[in-house]
Amino acid sequence: MNRSGRLFLFVALLIALMGIISIYSGTFQKQSGAFEGIYLRQALWVALGIAAFFFVSRMNYRLLWDATYFLYAGMVFLLLLVFMMGIVKLGAQRWLRLGLLSFQPSEAAKLVMVIFLAKYFSDKSADSISPAAQKFGLLRAVFIPLAFVIAPAALIIEQPDLGSGLLVLILFMCMLYLSGIKLRYPLSLTAAALLMLPVGWHFLHGYQKDRIMVFLNPSIDPLGAGYTIIQSRIAVGSGGLIGKGWLSGTQSQLHFLPESHTDFIFATFAEEWGFAGCLALLSLYYLIIREGIRISSQTGDAFGRLLAAGISIMLFVQVMVNIAMNMGLAPVVGVPLPLMSYGGTSVLVTCISLGILANISRSRAAY
Repeated sequence: MNRSGRLFLFVALLIALMGIISIYSGTFQKQSGAFEGIYLRQALWVALGIAAFFFVSRMNYRLLWDATYFLYAGMVFLLLLVFMMGIVKLGAQRWLRLGLLSFQPSEAAKLVMVIFLAKYFSDKSADSISPAAQKFGLLRAVFIPLAFVIAPAALIIEQPDLGSGLLVLILFMCMLYLSGIKLRYPLSLTAAALLMLPVGWHFLHGYQKDRIMVFLNPSIDPLGAGYTIIQSRIAVGSGGLIGKGWLSGTQSQLHFLPESHTDFIFATFAEEWGFAGCLALLSLYYLIIREGIRISSQTGDAFGRLLAAGISIMLFVQVMVNIAMNMGLAPVVGVPLPLMSYGGTSVLVTCISLGILANISRSRAAY
């Protein structure tokens, strides 16, 4: 394993350990029913994720080129299967049952779309440095890939999972820019999307509208839709410089903070470990994302370069959206904090993504 692989493995294990500790802290006082042994289940997923990391890091990433359309078709099939056989948790139908474990296809869809777009915008040849998209016109550069992106994004939003659906669209915009097409194409698409926002408002569910309104002013419903974000901000702010200590956070231990082990695990962590702990956590994420960007910049293969950049952006956006949500700087959406939030699919997909990055780093010298 080369330097990049060792870095990804070491940092991922550190973040995952922080996550397991925080999950235990946020749930140990309610270790009954669905919460019983929840930190052990997370540890199991981390072990599976590390195994997947080793497997993928040794597999030639160019095999993903040949498997792209099969991955896309499988992803759409699983998203459709959710509506027929999916299990409901917290009022949303997003999961498929796999024996004793559950799987969330929308999490895997983010990585599959990055692979799909990296292939679409690049040449087949491993010797190609410039993406093929630089020669595309408006139809091939924007409308055809957008059609492939809208289909899974719409299925994800309908589950409903607005956060993951919007993340897929954000990834498309980023990949569009990185592909080297004429700048006026992504700018025009962004302007069109902004103009459609008033129309999109009418298609949102009631609770999604409430989340946007309480983001603008949490005090309008402090005991209802605004309760979670108010408690999250209290937890983050009360951590101070060094935090209250493990198992000593009042907001999570006294159950004031809902979902303290999933979407709001950053608030749980910030309350117990303070600014110093948050700085350490953000530094670890920075190391991963910086290394991913470095790998992308040093890869001669256009497919590998776009793939590494897309994965780095995917991780960056998830980290920033989740932390901003916890601090009241973004509306509450279902975007987990990679490797920290409880959720096996998210951990597995993140580890596979890091394995792909490690493989691109190891293989780029051959191309």
